[in-house]
Formats: sequence, structure tokens, C-alpha cells
Amino acid sequence: MNRLWFQLSLAFLVVTLVGVGLVAFLAGARTDSNFRKFLAQQETEQLQDLADQLAAYYQDNSSWDGIQVGWSYGGFPRGGIHQRGRFKGDVLIADANGYVVYAQDGRMTGTVLDAALRAQAIPIVANGQTVGYAVFRTPQGMTMPLQNSAQQFFEQLRGTLVIAGLLAGMLSIALGIGLSRTLSAPLANLATAAHRFAARDWQQRVPVRGAHEVAEVATAFNRMADDLERQETTRRNMIADIAHELRTPLAVMQGNLHAMLDQVYPLDRSEIATLYDETRLLARLVDDLRELALADAGQLQLNAQSVKLDDVLQNAAANFSIAADAQNVRVTVSGLQSLPRVRADSDRVAQVLRNLLANALRHTPEGGTITLGAQPQAEFVRVTVRDTGEGIAPQDVPHVFERFYRADKSRTRTTGGTGLGLAIAKAWVEAMGGRIGVESEAGRGSEFWFTLPSE
Repeated sequence: MNRLWFQLSLAFLVVTLVGVGLVAFLAGARTDSNFRKFLAQQETEQLQDLADQLAAYYQDNSSWDGIQVGWSYGGFPRGGIHQRGRFKGDVLIADANGYVVYAQDGRMTGTVLDAALRAQAIPIVANGQTVGYAVFRTPQGMTMPLQNSAQQFFEQLRGTLVIAGLLAGMLSIALGIGLSRTLSAPLANLATAAHRFAARDWQQRVPVRGAHEVAEVATAFNRMADDLERQETTRRNMIADIAHELRTPLAVMQGNLHAMLDQVYPLDRSEIATLYDETRLLARLVDDLRELALADAGQLQLNAQSVKLDDVLQNAAANFSIAADAQNVRVTVSGLQSLPRVRADSDRVAQVLRNLLANALRHTPEGGTITLGAQPQAEFVRVTVRDTGEGIAPQDVPHVFERFYRADKSRTRTTGGTGLGLAIAKAWVEAMGGRIGVESEAGRGSEFWFTLPSE
């Protein structure tokens, strides 16, 4: 299976089996080693007890004579115990010079203890002097054998470790499967939501939960879904808006031409001029859409050069003076002294200013004022267009630079143009390396601003 939860469960299974096996092996090996050390320590303690009894034997006999008989028949004085069969190996007894006076297997009697045996020997002390040595020697190549009770205990301990390992393994596997299903469930939900979203279910979202990384993926998906839904809504609205903007001049042209053909309107220059104005409106709309398409493709053509910004601002204000006077609106210019030159396309800067001034003039009532200003800021120059109009509602401020967006939903041309001017201004400013924005408060006017890189 290629399911994530199955692969995670398989990984948990492998890791659990390896872990339990390794723990069981190490625990068994350490237990065996430590248990044998424990038994060896017991043998050493018994050998020390034997050394004490041998010391008493030497002290009573003043020599090692007869030690063979005393060992074989338990003839140690002072309550000596029967020693034969207590040690599963070879017990050696040597005198003070290292000569073996007794060997349990009899083969080393009369030989001298070598350095290795001398190192593991227990001294036999009588009357404050070392009179001999006792050595327990395990046969070469053999481990210390376990007695029946010890062997039984050790087997029970191994069985307990095996059962504990199996229980721990099964519990780990069960927890691993549950955890893998829990980890993979958010991803499965995400995949389901993605398929539904691809099927144009724009409302599909996923709950943000689970591990931090999974929650981040869910958050990113929801953010992407919001953006795509917004873009889809914008696309639909844009198509509807384009159709709406094209319909009006086309309807006027079609109606006038039909009236001329029916001889309702005379075929004179005034009627032809009306039709010509409508074609100019259509041409402007097509040009605006073309500029926005080039902006989306990153193909806006700029003639960037050193520009004296105060001249461009003065010319823009002068060009709008006549239209502003016709509406009894005053256009003023301020803060143009000591402006640095900017790196920009002067024609496009003039176009941005025309769009902003036209927008300000459209929303400034009679007797109002439009102020055009500029101010150097670090590596930029900030240009502002402020009006004393009705301002922009807070819910409309984030959308003023969107295409075809107008706060006036009636979409009459007395309160707005095609709705593309601010979007085009934004495209040109960003193409020149600047930024554009608006600060507004309903009932107290608006201030549109943009920045251009200074030289």
C-alpha cells in the first residue's frame, strides 16, 4: 500500500522490533554477565570462608601436612564444614612459597602457582603471617556453570524479559498505528479539500489542527484558497465590468446609427461628433485594458531617466487648473523647494498625476481644494495629492486600487470613470520602483501618495 498512514505504521513496526530486539539482547547479555559476576562474588566469599578455615587448620597443625585428608573428609577443626562439591571448578591450596599442596583434580599438586593464578589467589593468614594461598580456578575454555536453582532463576528472568518485550512491542505497534492515522488524517482532509477546490467548490477550507508543520500547511492552503477565490471573484467581476463598460457606448452608437438609418436623427456633424466621442471612450477603455495586461505580464515599457520632479508637478497642476476652475475647485502646489531629481519616466509620472488629480477633482465638491505636494524621504521622494472631498469609507480603502472598483455601486459616469485609472497608476508607479497608497477618513477628504526613487 502507498498510504502514508500505512508507511508510517510500517516504520513504527520496524523501529519497534529493532528497538525491542536490541533491548532484549543487551538486557539478556548484561543480565547473564552480571548474574555470573554475582555468583562469582558468592564463590569468592565462600573461598574467603574456606581461607579462614584453612588458616585455622594451619594454625592448629603448624603445617599443611594432612590437608588432603582434611579436605576430603571434612576434618577441619573448629566446626569445619564439608567442602567437597561446594565449588564447581578446581580448588588449589598453596603454601607461602606458592607450591601447590592440594589440588582438587590432583594434577597441579607439587607445582608452583604462576603469575596469573597468584594474582587471583586469596591469601591464607595465620598469626599475622601469610602461610598460604587459596585459588578457585575455572577450567580453561569454560564459563562458570550455574547451579540448578540459579539456572532456573535465570531462565525465568529471560522469560519475563521476552514477555515484557512482546507486550511492549505490541503496545508500541498499536500506538504507532494510531499515531500514524492521526498524523495522516489532516493531510487526507487537505487532499480531499484540494480535489473539491479543483472542482470549483470555492468555499472549501480545511480545519487548522495537528502538528505545527501540518497546521502551517493547512493555513497556507486556506490562504491560497482565499486568494484564488478572491481572484476568481475579481475575474468574474472584471468580465462583467468590461461588458458593462463596453455595452454603454456600443448601445449609444447602435441607437444613434439606427435612428439615422430610420431618419429619426439627421445625418449632420453634431450627431457624428456624438458617435466619435463614444468611439474615443471605447478606445480609451481598450488602451487602459492593454496597459493593465502589459503590467500583469511585466512588459510595461519605461523610458527611465533623470527627471526634475518639480517641473512635472507644476505642469500637472497647471493642466488641471482650467477643469478645476470650471468646478470652482482650487488647485495648489506646496513643498516643491529643494526636491532631488528622481529616476523615472516623466510621461508616466505625468499620467499617474493626471489619474490622481482627475480622481480628486471628481470627488471634491464646489469650493473645495486639491493640494499637490512632494517631500524627500531617504532614498525616495513622496508625492501627495490631497483633496477636501467626502473621503473614502474604511471598508472601501483596501480596494481603491483594484480594477473596476468603485464605491458607487450604481456605476454612473457622473461619479466615476471606468474604474481603471487608479489601477493603472498603481501599475506604473510599481514599474518605476515606487509604492502607492491612500490615507482617508470618511467626511474629511483623502490623501493619495506615491514614491519614486531619488538619484
